[in-house]
Amino acid sequence: MKKIIPNHVPAKGWKGGFIEYNPALQYKNGIANLSTLDFNCNLDRIYNIKRQQRVLWPEFTWLTVEKDPNSRCFQMFAPDISRAGYDNTGQNWAVICPQQGTYIKGFGTINVEVTVTKQRGWVNESNKSLAIDMVVKPRIWFSPDANQSAYGKLLWGAFELLNIFHHLPINKDQAIIVHTHRTEKMDHVEDPEVIFVRDKLYTPKALDHLPSFTLHNHEAWNYANLEVGIRDIAKTGDPIVDEFNQLVMDLFNVGSGNLLQNGSVLTWNVWVDAPTKVNQTEWRNHAQYWRRSIDVDHCSPDGNGSKVRYADGQEFSVAEELITEALDAIWQFIKKHI
Repeated sequence: MKKIIPNHVPAKGWKGGFIEYNPALQYKNGIANLSTLDFNCNLDRIYNIKRQQRVLWPEFTWLTVEKDPNSRCFQMFAPDISRAGYDNTGQNWAVICPQQGTYIKGFGTINVEVTVTKQRGWVNESNKSLAIDMVVKPRIWFSPDANQSAYGKLLWGAFELLNIFHHLPINKDQAIIVHTHRTEKMDHVEDPEVIFVRDKLYTPKALDHLPSFTLHNHEAWNYANLEVGIRDIAKTGDPIVDEFNQLVMDLFNVGSGNLLQNGSVLTWNVWVDAPTKVNQTEWRNHAQYWRRSIDVDHCSPDGNGSKVRYADGQEFSVAEELITEALDAIWQFIKKHI
């Protein structure tokens, strides 16, 4: 596992100019309107990327119980989980998507990837500001534990048998897709799926008083904010797969504290390292490198994040019987259809 050392001195090569030549995209009254800028597919313009800002401290927060503010939890996901990639003038061309794994001992890992399908935006190193619009598709699938229990082996044997006739989410290509939506109405964008990444002027009022353990003022070069509303999961057209996918989502939400519960809002501050130059080959392979690491040893390649905690620092824990109950529901489904 490599250790990431924060870089507080921006790499040479910054020219700027993109936002100065496109004043309509700048902030006005606290809002940056990017609607005149074309979206590009997230992986199509990697050859344009020269610089990056790495999210070394991704601080997430959500309600573990819907509509109960006392249930709000906080978790720093693993470092370098996401990045913004842009050219020397400041036009942003790609965003590396967050990935996370919820490990269930003896069974396997439930993998989550917030796939960025398209994006547009700009970064200005001169005054530490940015504005990025994204369309995201969270995907969920699971992979087996290298040291499966007897019960886990039984389940996976049944999954593989059932997968001959129905495409279960046992690999990324057959992943569950979660619908999302933006949480604040912005009239200049018609697409409700567009998620806004904005600099610290955009901090949601609900998070003005963050726990001290979520702040990285003395470590980070800068930070930005975004949030996304979680909706239902996409239907596949196969009622058996749809039923199974809902059981997998139930298991994931039990294990993660309802991270992707329908109706919830997931908010995060992305605290970034100083800008560095991009190795385009490493950038393209980054997601695959992460996924393999999580699949093999259930650890993030650059170090793990924090435990899930409440605002007072108390750790969130999941009752073992809830995990057992969710796994049993999956087993009952398997027995019903095989």
